[in-house]
Amino acid sequence: MRTAVLASGSGTILEAILANGIAVDLVLVDRSCRAEEVAAAAGIPAQRIERQSFGADFDRHGYTEKVTAALLESNIELVVMAGFGTILDAPIYEHFAGRVLNTHPALLPSFKGWHAVRAALDAGVKVTGCTVHVATLEVDDGPILAQEAVSVEADDTEESLHERIKVVERRLYIDTIKSILARGSVL
Repeated sequence: MRTAVLASGSGTILEAILANGIAVDLVLVDRSCRAEEVAAAAGIPAQRIERQSFGADFDRHGYTEKVTAALLESNIELVVMAGFGTILDAPIYEHFAGRVLNTHPALLPSFKGWHAVRAALDAGVKVTGCTVHVATLEVDDGPILAQEAVSVEADDTEESLHERIKVVERRLYIDTIKSILARGSVL
């Protein structure tokens, strides 16, 4: 399956994907970020479809159409979100139904959204974790493919807990992607 990785940040998930021998055919980013450098160092084509607005005037549908067109042009079959900071709209889920993966730093359906680790700490839970799921139009709501728990320690900060979740995330996401690629389908 031709695979694209969508990223917005440091590229650590992309690095883990590549370090584990997963072939990536395209890296697509929504802003200037280190993930572009990771792609270049690995000889992978990278495309930036820069998000021009982070305000109320952002055309989410139009932006998603551009991302979807780039993926289709590259004959992508599997889309792997790796810290992609833009919530996408219907066109990607219509064209890649059931083939967009995401990872989330909580045990869904608990603590959906951007601040899941902080929300888990604020709720006082003793266990949180990581979820790999099929991304859908409804944020953090698609079918769950894999989960793993991470204990919350008494002295945890948002940063310390998130770092422990990231260790699990990099392994769990890689294992899930490899499994999907081995069988040639997500579900």
